[in-house]
Parts: sequence; structure tokens; C-alpha cells
Amino acid sequence: MRHPLQAALLVLMLGASLAGCAPVLVGGAATGASMVHDRRSAGTLIDDQGIEFKAVGEFNKQPVLRDRSHINVTSYNGVVLLTGEVPSREAGLLAERLVKGLPQVRQVHNELIIAQVSPLSSRANDALITTQVKASLFGIRNLPDFDPTRVKVVTERGIVYLMGLLKPQEADATVETVRRINGVQQVVKLFEYI
Repeated sequence: MRHPLQAALLVLMLGASLAGCAPVLVGGAATGASMVHDRRSAGTLIDDQGIEFKAVGEFNKQPVLRDRSHINVTSYNGVVLLTGEVPSREAGLLAERLVKGLPQVRQVHNELIIAQVSPLSSRANDALITTQVKASLFGIRNLPDFDPTRVKVVTERGIVYLMGLLKPQEADATVETVRRINGVQQVVKLFEYI
């Protein structure tokens, strides 16, 4: 029988050694769960995550993008959406050019605006709208194969960008639902149709 102090030390060491694994396990589980419902292949889903990480890495190498900009990168099926604020047209074009140079990128939608970096209150409001939009999509029940988790929702300055691989009737129902959400200024469809 082990001494209680030895057992406690063993548990602490085991916990410390596994602490770094938790994000990997949770992230892996989340990716696995989303792959079940996603119309993208597992490889494409992983490529999209890689595109987002690589783009941020490229932006961090550029002082104007790192220090004076707020850029969100969303990749879905190799189609990239850039939203946020940059200090100049040149900075926005630089961000676009860097993303276009990444492997697996098929298309870039550059929706960056020239403006001061948005305040946290504006971003919090956009996050609230995104949450409301995602929740509202679960109310679409008249389409037999529709799965709201297949719709990627990005909100910036009250503009809701919708991405995903959808059937035309799914896209139409999604847009009509989103337009009714309080605070939505505009809906931009970036769907690919199947």
C-alpha cells in the first residue's frame, strides 16, 4: 500500500503531465464532432483550420497588420473571408495577397474596411448577433436534410456573412431567417451550392 503523500504526488505529477494534452483532446473531440455533420471532407476541414492559423502567422510578421489592424480570418472549403479594420487600402491588399499565397486557398473575399480598430463593445455586440443567428437556424425545420451546424456565421459591424456548402433551398431559408434577427444590418451570402 502506498503512502497517502506518495499517492497525492503521483496524482499531481500525472495531472501536470497531461495538462498540455487537454486542449489537444478537447480540440480533437470538437473537430471530430463537427466532421460528423459537415459536408466538407475531414481533410478539407483540417486544411481550413490550417489556413486560418497560417494567415494569422503571416499577419503577425507584418507590423502594420499586427499592430494597427484587427483582422478576422475565416476559411470554409478553401474560401477565405477577411473581415475587420486596417489603417489603409495598402494594408488590406497586403492581407489579401498574403492569404492568396497560402496553400489550399481557392478564393478570398476581402471585406476589410479602412478604419480604426473596432472597440471591444462593438465586437461583443457582433458576437451576440452571431449567437442569436446560430440559435435561430435551429428553428428551420421544414427542410429534411438541413443541419444548422453546416452554416458558418461571421458578424462584423452588424453585417452577417454566411458560408457553407448548402442546397439552394437551405440557403434561401437561412437568409430569410437571419434577416429577421434584431441588430442585423445586412446579410452577405458566401455559400457554395451543392
